[in-house]
Parts: sequence; C-alpha cells; structure tokens
Amino acid sequence: MKTIFDLFKTINCAKVMSNKIDYSDYVPLDLSKTNEALKSQNIDTATDYVIFIQNYLNKNKAKIAYGGYNETRNLYKRSTVFNDLESEERNIHIGLDLWINEQAPVYATLDGKIHSFQNNQSLGDYGPTIILEHNIEGFTFHTLYGHLSLESLENKTVGDYITKGFQIGNLGLPPINGDYAPHLHFQIILAMEDKKGDYPGVSSEKNRAYYLENCPDPELLLKIK
Repeated sequence: MKTIFDLFKTINCAKVMSNKIDYSDYVPLDLSKTNEALKSQNIDTATDYVIFIQNYLNKNKAKIAYGGYNETRNLYKRSTVFNDLESEERNIHIGLDLWINEQAPVYATLDGKIHSFQNNQSLGDYGPTIILEHNIEGFTFHTLYGHLSLESLENKTVGDYITKGFQIGNLGLPPINGDYAPHLHFQIILAMEDKKGDYPGVSSEKNRAYYLENCPDPELLLKIK
C-alpha cells in the first residue's frame, strides 16, 4: 500500500525561497550544540547571527545556508518560549532552516490552500507564520513557513487556494521575525492537532519521537541534496 512517504518521493516541489538561486549555491549549516566551531562564535543576538551567517556564506562562496532537522541546539536558551521552570527544555529542531541575509521571497512548495496564519510574537518564536494545507492523491499534510515579514500576512484569507510556486510572502527582519537573522523555517506537519497559525518547531527530548513522526524531514519534499 502506498504511504505518504512514497508520495513525497515522487512529488516535484517548487523552491520555497529565492527560486532563482540554484541548489548548487546552497551550503549545509550545522547549528547543533556539538559543533565545536560554534563555541568560539559570539552569537547571542540577532545582529551577531547576521554577521555569523554572512561570514559563513562568504567563506563557503554560497548564497543560502540550510539544515537543522532533528538538530539539538543551544540557540533557544535565551527564550522562555522554549525554556520555563515547569516543563522540559525544548531544544530539538524539527523543521529545516534556510538562511540568507535579505528579505528573500518565499513560495508555496505545492498547490494547496491557506490553513491558517498569525504573528507569533514572543522572543525566539516564529514571528509572522503561514500554514498551508495540501491534499494530494488522498493524502493530507501541511507545510509551515515561519519567520516571515508582517506584510506577508496581509490580504490573506483562510481557505484561499494557492498554486505551487506562488509567492506567499517574504522573509522578515529582526525583531519582527522572532529576533533572528533572516531565515525561513520550513516544516512538514501531518496532523495539525487543531492548532492554527502555529505548531511546535522545537521539541523536548521526551517528545522527540512523536514530533519526528508527525513532522517528517523536509528534505523528503525539497530534495536539496
């Protein structure tokens, strides 16, 4: 019997960001807490991250840095969204990040409709976020686009049909985008669990297995590698 993962293997998606930039100009970026190179970097603020990302792109002669799925990170420690006294620390990234220091255009990967959108305004959160719903060959799943500009939420209506490759917005700048260097958080979500305009993009160790199952590796769709 065909599964949704079989479907993902056969789907041809539009690029989610800056569609004129070839995948050969992408470079992998490791932001995990095990990356020894990060320990010598000053990346405590959005400004620090902008400098770090640009230096990394320049060093690798690349235009976009990408990665982060199932990556345990330290960069969320500054935010109470991921760390509070009553719950386990959330530091495992369950989406894919694409980093570029500009307000790059963001596109729908596939035909679908607007499921929901909102501005998640807390420090370290998504900022402006759009979630699309897709139904292909009887399979329903969702794609989340986080860290957008405020203007990306304008003239949007839940239920609007969106075609593959349609520009749904642009990347946001700090602090509107959750106070990060400009980047897109892209995530596949199978079951939305009645959430609207938001869905966890970072998990605790205790919930890792569940979220990795409900949020498969975005590389299955994007096929960057």
